Amino acid sequence: MHVFVTGGSGLTGPAVVSELIAAGHTVTGLARSDAAASRLERLGARPHRGSLEDLDRLRAGAARADGVLHMAFGGDFADPEDLIRRDRTAIEALGQALVGSGKPFVSTSGTLVMPAGRVSTEQDPPDPESIAGFRIPGEHACLGFAEQGVRASVVRLAPTVHGPGDYGFVPMLIATARKTGVSAFVGDGGNRWPAIHRFDAAVLFRLALEEAPAGSALHGAGEDGVTLRSIAETIGEMLDLPTLSLTPDKAAEHFENPFMAAVFGTDAPVSSDHTRTLLGWSPAHPTLLEDLRDGDYFTGPTP
Repeated sequence: MHVFVTGGSGLTGPAVVSELIAAGHTVTGLARSDAAASRLERLGARPHRGSLEDLDRLRAGAARADGVLHMAFGGDFADPEDLIRRDRTAIEALGQALVGSGKPFVSTSGTLVMPAGRVSTEQDPPDPESIAGFRIPGEHACLGFAEQGVRASVVRLAPTVHGPGDYGFVPMLIATARKTGVSAFVGDGGNRWPAIHRFDAAVLFRLALEEAPAGSALHGAGEDGVTLRSIAETIGEMLDLPTLSLTPDKAAEHFENPFMAAVFGTDAPVSSDHTRTLLGWSPAHPTLLEDLRDGDYFTGPTP
């Protein structure tokens, strides 16, 4: 299969591109810069110059492919409407090039679109009031193509996609702990986050392209829910720092961002049982806490 990929040069993208190529697929990746193009070439992919705003280039890349994987996401997080517009219009452009073809189209969302406070399944509807509710219009746009002759599916990735070179939420917690001298959590720290190793996510994306039925919502969670207290305690252990419980108000000050404080206090576990059964997906790489203890999170230079 010749796959057109957006986001192939980001954090998770290179692992996905490598997984696709190792499985015998060929890859063309959207590249908005020389650096992105060079990285794709080093991975064995062909760069396709353009950006998410260049809808004609998106359509052209999708039209020449046997399948499309959309992972890129960007914009100003202080302007949710802009995030929604950019994501939805890019998805619509990609999907329009596939209408009536029966080709696979896999888009990316996050498990934080699911209702908080309980274990959500793939069959549960996303919650418009969720902390990542701005991803839901993109989900709807992609899955809508399932009724237009496209094998469309959505992979909801866990908020923590961990592995070598991670620069997501967990490194933010580590950097804040180093800066403040304490490893903090919100409330009793019992709130749960799903987690997935990057290499397990790469396998899931490949399987979704190869096998996911039209209209599928898939959960990219190798672990249903890791408590934030256990994450904070492991960070404290690795840095030899004390842990500290914060009220929501104090958390906003500590993390210097009310939105991030809300994210770190969110309880949003999910099940991925249906995804595993449907695709035969079996995560095999280290857990988040194992990665914190044995990976590269604390071996780089101290900021």
